[in-house]
Amino acid sequence: MKDLKEAKYQLKALLLRNNIRYEGTASWSKKHLRWLTELILPHPAQQIVLQEQLQTIEERIRRLERLDNELTHHVHQWRYYPVVKAVQAMRGVRLLVAVGVVAELGDLHRFDHPRKLMSYLGLVPSEQSSGGKRHLGAITKAGNGRARRLLIEGAHSYRYPANVSTELQLRQEGLPKDIVDIAWKVQLRLCKRYQRMSKKGKHYNLIITAIAREMAAYIWAIAKEVVLTPVNPKLRLSRVPA
Repeated sequence: MKDLKEAKYQLKALLLRNNIRYEGTASWSKKHLRWLTELILPHPAQQIVLQEQLQTIEERIRRLERLDNELTHHVHQWRYYPVVKAVQAMRGVRLLVAVGVVAELGDLHRFDHPRKLMSYLGLVPSEQSSGGKRHLGAITKAGNGRARRLLIEGAHSYRYPANVSTELQLRQEGLPKDIVDIAWKVQLRLCKRYQRMSKKGKHYNLIITAIAREMAAYIWAIAKEVVLTPVNPKLRLSRVPA
């Protein structure tokens, strides 16, 4: 993804240097890509650079597709696949986010409280205390930065009203009702919290960070509902015994 973004930035910089701007609304859509292929730049050397950059973008898109296909194929054999499948019941947690978070955090049962997971991810506010005064600052950013970044990405989806889309419904098929209920509870709570904090005038980044922090807690709660069978690699979903 970083390689693809870099290639897109380079192409945009080339166009800006020639004062060429896309008048459409959706960048990198099919319509936008067709528009790029029809461009004629002032100098032949610039035209060659444009074609090379378009080919680079196309190749990196295909590379991502190949890697996504391989990941989708191999993740079903993974020991933690039941957790990956379960946490995808949440809004903003698709396959790549789910696999990335679980791969970075490992067995979530090792955290006996969600606050410990939040601290491990560096999503809790830093604190400076002196005498009787207590000041809370920015998040600590300690612990696993990759998992934190993935949760931040997923948190952006909660700026829209609560809704179970067709895609989300497909991800929830075959999951226990308790997990689906937790996922709906997440939506109701976090969508309302986003709107409430936004109306108070809170900064967008602060809101998203707060949403990501609570997402970590609900991922922990869902993982607690999943039993991993250590012997058989073809694991199953089930309730944790009372």
